[in-house]
Amino acid sequence: MQSHAKVVIVGGGMMGVGLAYHLAEEGWKDVVLIEKGELTSGSTWHAAGQCPSFIGNYNMAKIHHYSNTLYPRLEEITGQPAGWHGCGGIRLATTQQEVDWFNYVAGFSANVGFHMEVIGPDRIKELNPWLETDGILAGAWTNMDGHVDPSSACNAMAAGARQMGATIIRRNRVTGISQLPSGEWEVVTEHGSITCEHVVNAGGCYAREVGLWVGLDTPITNMEHHYLVTEALDAFKTWDGELPVMRDPATAGYYRQEQKSGLVGIYEHYGAREAWDHRGGCPEWDSENELFEGDIDRIAPWLEQAFERMPIFAEAGIKRIINGAIPHTPDGNPLAGPAPGLRNFWQCCGSSIGIAQGAGVGKYLAQWMVHGDSEINMACVDPRRFGGFADQAYTRAKSFEDYHEMFVTPLPGREAAAGRKVRTTPLYEPLKARGAVYSQVFGWERPKYFAPEGFAEDLQFRRNNTFAIVAGECRAVRERVGICDLSSFAKFDVTGPEAEALLDRLTANKLPKKQGGITLTHVLSGNGRIIGEWTITRLADDRFYVLTGAGAELQARDHLSVAGNGVTVTNVTDDFGILVVAGPKARDVLQPLTGADLSTPSFRWLSGQEITIAGVALRALRVNYVGELGWELHAPMTRLAELYAAVREAGEPHGISDFGVHAVNSLRMEKAYHGMNTELTNEITLIEAGSTRFYAPEKGEFQGRAATETVRQQGIAAKLVYGEAAATDCDIYGGEPVMQGDRVVGVCTSGGYGHATGKSLGFAYVDPAAAAGLEVVILGERKAFTLLDAPVWDPANERQKA
Repeated sequence: MQSHAKVVIVGGGMMGVGLAYHLAEEGWKDVVLIEKGELTSGSTWHAAGQCPSFIGNYNMAKIHHYSNTLYPRLEEITGQPAGWHGCGGIRLATTQQEVDWFNYVAGFSANVGFHMEVIGPDRIKELNPWLETDGILAGAWTNMDGHVDPSSACNAMAAGARQMGATIIRRNRVTGISQLPSGEWEVVTEHGSITCEHVVNAGGCYAREVGLWVGLDTPITNMEHHYLVTEALDAFKTWDGELPVMRDPATAGYYRQEQKSGLVGIYEHYGAREAWDHRGGCPEWDSENELFEGDIDRIAPWLEQAFERMPIFAEAGIKRIINGAIPHTPDGNPLAGPAPGLRNFWQCCGSSIGIAQGAGVGKYLAQWMVHGDSEINMACVDPRRFGGFADQAYTRAKSFEDYHEMFVTPLPGREAAAGRKVRTTPLYEPLKARGAVYSQVFGWERPKYFAPEGFAEDLQFRRNNTFAIVAGECRAVRERVGICDLSSFAKFDVTGPEAEALLDRLTANKLPKKQGGITLTHVLSGNGRIIGEWTITRLADDRFYVLTGAGAELQARDHLSVAGNGVTVTNVTDDFGILVVAGPKARDVLQPLTGADLSTPSFRWLSGQEITIAGVALRALRVNYVGELGWELHAPMTRLAELYAAVREAGEPHGISDFGVHAVNSLRMEKAYHGMNTELTNEITLIEAGSTRFYAPEKGEFQGRAATETVRQQGIAAKLVYGEAAATDCDIYGGEPVMQGDRVVGVCTSGGYGHATGKSLGFAYVDPAAAAGLEVVILGERKAFTLLDAPVWDPANERQKA
């Protein structure tokens, strides 16, 4: 066995092999994959092999679509059969909310590249003549997908990887991984050690144990999943066709044809079981090709419904039951990207539908590793979306919930019940008593809106019964004053004589020169792509306060970890809470509570000061994301409740109102403020994003400068636009196609209704030549999309400067 390699991949299932294939395809030939048993011997071999195009996340759909375009070509590319069955798939809808979801996904299918139609019961019956269609309103028909033989497809990619120069070693267990003083990794195996530049955890069901070797608590839970195969069916023996794969929320699972038999898989809504629960969910190291005893009673309620939908399945006996382990993450998406805090240690694991995702994850992760960026937005799979809050108890609770709700329609506003209250501020209970309805981001509980007692949200893609509530909160901010707990921001103190040099090297905008100055700036990759957005306040010559979004806490920590001698980086996220006090009456509320002069001459817009308000020493920043006169009050978390009570009392004569993040989105859309991971992603540069006011190439060298200059000189393929949609009862959500005649010319990134202006607003990336006659497809209907050259609210920022 060789002693050195550029990359070592630990694990030979679909995820690891998919990555090895694509690393070699991207030009990294010195790749070694090590598998303790045979390839596919963990979870891959026993998977049912479904490859759906239909999935509700725009970027996950790109991952699935790539897999579905590669698998049919694998035999031609590698010479080895992959077992592809291109029979298509149909997901069934029995409610109007599900039909709306279908229309939403159908909208972005055109941009992703897969064909999708929303079809009626008659057409469904044509495609599956044995299906009982009572109660079915529609189907999502995707004719470019199907299913694959997992072992064949995995081995075909392995053959392709070898042909391109990668090395695959079987029957050799990795026993440990450690980082050397040089920064390289030593991978210790039963047959020797390999030193490498990069190491990848593709351990599948073993991924958590592999991560523990380097101090990572990888957030996955191994769940048991059943599917069964019937005896051969007379109806199929004489039929030359093949049924589409059916996905049916009513049966909590899928069913399809398996040669001349039927196959039914169930994700039970309750009573699921963790694999190897007697060992804390961890398999034995010598476990291989392991299945568990089937439990028909556990899945019986949903199996009976499947048989009612497909009565011919009920006529046949059960030939075999497969009950195997599948890893689940807390949100159902795989872990594909850098491990937090470890240089060149990558995660490629945690996929609960790894056959559908193996090739796509491999392609886009390989791009990230080789080139520094992927061509798609990787935020939804970045392992750093989970922090220390995702301990084993949280992960287990959320993973069970993900399993139980695999076939529950993910309607906007739907809040998961498991794993809650892992990160709260002292205001959680007081605000809940005032009607706060919470959402969760990076473990933090944040108020979405404030509702009257007994209120229940009517979840749907269209405007619902929260519309008027959010409108009231927006009016309060625009007309009077509002207060919001936004403590979830990630916060860092960066201090020392080299602090300025570090931040200047990492970010694209000029740093504030004066004490108290505030700058909005971006972190770029070496390719000039946007990988972070920071607000930096200079508190002193050698002291800076860095803020970024809640979900970017670990990414920011990794960026700042390059600090050398002369810089101290302290994560103070949990130390400071944040109250946003904004609106034309904000100064009237706060001035009586402080001895500091809050007038504009003394406390200008985009500046910060360390002052005392209501007896609480805090950092007051005159900046906000809602576009009004106001301050962010960064106070010790232990005194946040005290500060809130004082501000709330002082605000009563001025009509102060609590507001949540739904109102924040409406208000920021009216101000045309960009969002990280929506308008600002690793797919584009500041040039495409139209954010050159935050780009200062004249300041000297910084990360990504040269690449950004190249884009500026060579021109762009897409540009960010802001516009108004002629919407009626639903607004832009993100992912909708932008049309010019019959041509798809762009995709929406985010949107919302501007309650102060009465406009339905959205952002989109479009063909730079597309400037007029645009329409956006919202839930299947084309709506005029009129481009705007300025924010619809206060374009000159007069209210913020007041």
